[in-house]
Amino acid sequence: MTPDKFKLIKALVAEYEYLCHDDFDPETDSTPQEYHEMLTKMSYDDLIQEVSLDERFTLEEYLEAWT
Repeated sequence: MTPDKFKLIKALVAEYEYLCHDDFDPETDSTPQEYHEMLTKMSYDDLIQEVSLDERFTLEEYLEAWT
């Protein structure tokens, strides 16, 4: 499975919003919109690295969890 860049960005932003929901610091954290803008400038390979996959958590599982 090779998801498109749009789907990766959507999943990464959803995860970011979840992680920042209760622990957002406006002085150090990007807003979800700023994070989205940063992601759109990244290459596909950089987005895959941003996902931080490992042997136990596949890309398919990540996308299922966050999209």
